[in-house]
Amino acid sequence: MRRFFMSRFEEGTLGLLHLVAGFLIAQHGAQKLFGALGGVGPGGGSVPLASMFGAAGAIELVGGILVAVGLFTRLAAFILAGELAVAYFMVHAPKGFWPLLNQGELAALYSFVFLYLSARGAGKYSLDGLIGGRSGPVRIDTI
Repeated sequence: MRRFFMSRFEEGTLGLLHLVAGFLIAQHGAQKLFGALGGVGPGGGSVPLASMFGAAGAIELVGGILVAVGLFTRLAAFILAGELAVAYFMVHAPKGFWPLLNQGELAALYSFVFLYLSARGAGKYSLDGLIGGRSGPVRIDTI
């Protein structure tokens, strides 16, 4: 059976996924913590670090950078997936069922992207891959 032509780009696209997803979520953290890129809220400022939004910003900034470079990817992505699921259910779900209508589709999608990266790892094009041993899928016989 022939393989799909894109199969040969699997590691490269995985590398792009963790780089881009990490970079994008880190921007959300910078926005919350430093008021960068327009800030948050109508005034466009930052939020206090000792608040739930501040904690979310710290998780997004640090976790996003770690995922982007592929260092401790599984752990950072797992924490990000949880943080974004909490954000969806606390902020967006109370506004209605449909993610498109409650403006939660981005949080939901990010949550599942990071859940996938926590299960898959960052692959060979990452610091985890460079260090070795943590880049690929977890094998049952190694546990």
